Amino acid sequence: MTTLLVLAIAGLACYLLLVLFSPMGRGAIYEPSDRAQTALIAEMARVEPGDLAADLGSGDGRVVIALARAGAQAHGYEVNLYLVLLSRLNIRRAGLAGRAFIHWKSFWRASFEDFQVVTTFQVGVIMARLEAKLAGELAPGARIVSHHWRFPTLPIVEYRQDVYLYRPR
Repeated sequence: MTTLLVLAIAGLACYLLLVLFSPMGRGAIYEPSDRAQTALIAEMARVEPGDLAADLGSGDGRVVIALARAGAQAHGYEVNLYLVLLSRLNIRRAGLAGRAFIHWKSFWRASFEDFQVVTTFQVGVIMARLEAKLAGELAPGARIVSHHWRFPTLPIVEYRQDVYLYRPR
C-alpha cells in the first residue's frame, strides 16, 4: 500500500511538473477541447484540400489531427515538451504522419503568412496581441477559429457553441 501511494504521489508530481508548471508563463495551461468542440472547430475552419492550417497551443494534437483529416496540411505549435511528444504519438496512431506536424516552438516566433487557417484556444489576456500578430501576417480570406476566447476587434463571422470564426481584413 505504501509503495502504491509513493508511486501515485510521484506520478502526480511528474504530471504537475511536465503538464502544468513547465510551460507556465509561456502560454495557457493544458485544457483540451472535447470531441464535439474539436469537430466543430474543424468544421468551422472550412478546410479545403491543400490548405495550410495551424493550431496555436496544440496540446495533445487533437485539433491538428482533425484539421489534417479534413484535408489540410496541419501544423501544431506547442511549448510543453510532454504534450509535443504525446501529440506526435497521437498523429502516428492516427496514420497522419505525412499531413500533421507538431513543432516544439512558441507560436509567437512563427510566421503564419502562408497559412489559410489558424485555430486557437488561448487565454483572454493574450488575445489582443495575438489578433495584431495574425492580422499582420494572414492573407485576406484566411480563417481564424477561436475556442472560447474572443478577439477584441475582429468582427465575428460565425459563432456556435463557444467557437468563433473570424476572417481578418
